[in-house]
Amino acid sequence: MDFEVIHSYMPLYIEAFILTVKIGWAGIAISFAVGIFAAFMMHFKVPVVSKIAVGYVELFRNTPLLVQLFFIYFGLPKIGLSISAPNCGAIGLGLLGGSYMAEAIRSGLSAIPKSQEESALALGLNRRQMFVHVIFPEAVSISVPAIVANIIFMLKETSVFSAISLMDLMFTAKDLIGLYYNTTEALFLLVVFYIVMLLPVSILGSVIEKRARYKTLGA
Repeated sequence: MDFEVIHSYMPLYIEAFILTVKIGWAGIAISFAVGIFAAFMMHFKVPVVSKIAVGYVELFRNTPLLVQLFFIYFGLPKIGLSISAPNCGAIGLGLLGGSYMAEAIRSGLSAIPKSQEESALALGLNRRQMFVHVIFPEAVSISVPAIVANIIFMLKETSVFSAISLMDLMFTAKDLIGLYYNTTEALFLLVVFYIVMLLPVSILGSVIEKRARYKTLGA
């Protein structure tokens, strides 16, 4: 292990780390928006739209992110729709994650007992207030473990961004290995930066899961 090589590589990895985190969390934000919308459509069985949502979930859950990125980045320009590599990464990750988020949130909604709705209505809440203040918060609380697992999964999936020429962590590691053959140092830094990216999320997720579990049991 040559620490001088590691020191010289560090600025490149920091730059790649920042790019990876930005695109990764942009994709996660998109996944929440898409996932919540799809979950509502499926749970409430909205005509036509619920069928489209089910089709979307099945399509994106059963195809690899790499294939989706290739389709968006290389396929869409064939019909005149060009998307930059960073936006492609965020959109692809968001659509993939949205399919998993949709199932997680839908499961949470389905787990709420009917008695909760009846109690809320009996207390004088209208249906909108019941959903906003009672049903949805409890559904999210139940879905927290799955949501945290999906976030970690999505951040790990950023490793395929290098396939569309994004200078992410994986691209940087492969590029440096190909140029200088310092495989041990390049891979060591790759592992370190992925741990830096994922470990805080995992720890914070565990804390949130425990609080959500306590709240659910307390309720």
